[in-house]
Amino acid sequence: MEPLKILFTGESWIKHVIHMKGFDQFHTTEYEEGASVFLENLTREGHDVNYVRGHEISSRFPKTAQEIDEYDVVVISDIGSNSFQLPDETFLRSEASPNRLGVVAEYVRRGGGLVKVGGYMSFTGIDGKARFGMTPLADVLPVTMLPYDDRIEVPEGCKVEVCRPEHPVLGDTSSDWPPLLGYNRVVARDDAEVVARTGDDPILVTGHHGDGRVVAFTSDLAPHWAPPEFVEWSNYALLWSSILSWASGRS
Repeated sequence: MEPLKILFTGESWIKHVIHMKGFDQFHTTEYEEGASVFLENLTREGHDVNYVRGHEISSRFPKTAQEIDEYDVVVISDIGSNSFQLPDETFLRSEASPNRLGVVAEYVRRGGGLVKVGGYMSFTGIDGKARFGMTPLADVLPVTMLPYDDRIEVPEGCKVEVCRPEHPVLGDTSSDWPPLLGYNRVVARDDAEVVARTGDDPILVTGHHGDGRVVAFTSDLAPHWAPPEFVEWSNYALLWSSILSWASGRS
């Protein structure tokens, strides 16, 4: 596949932990990233990836068409809409600032590619906090989001059915996917294509917006919804390269 220039954001977090030991307690802070295997595979495939961590969105995520048009595809994974819509200059200093999700929407309309990946802070998300249905991406994504907590937890594992195995978004990947442990429930738009699903719920959906292409992958690319069996699957790297290539218009 032809190498792509990819803007990837999300999949990072900071944990503040309280340790209770009898009468005493102390705090520790930990920083973690969840997309290491995903990013390593993309680099190994020859793709040029710019990783903007969650806490860097305010300072590093593109604010102009000129900045974002450098990329073939944008990936937003498990990071809520507030990180894009409440930048430091607006939230801390009450200064007007470009709506970064509006910048993404216009980028797709002009012909860019967007891949939206699921998680606790994706689509509508846990307790409704991701709230992408209230943003400019609501009209761009090939799915309609629920107005409430959309997580479907499947601790026993859910079987994924590839219902359009011939779709180029899959490349030459196997139709026999390892089970997933959960996903965000969405509703596919009438003009979208559901490529994979579990029961009646979409897992992989493709669509178009203006001159651009959009993919919604409603489960995770890393734990916990993507268990080791999925992340270590022999088709994992090829699946994501195929998804990104289709979204970019290169497939």
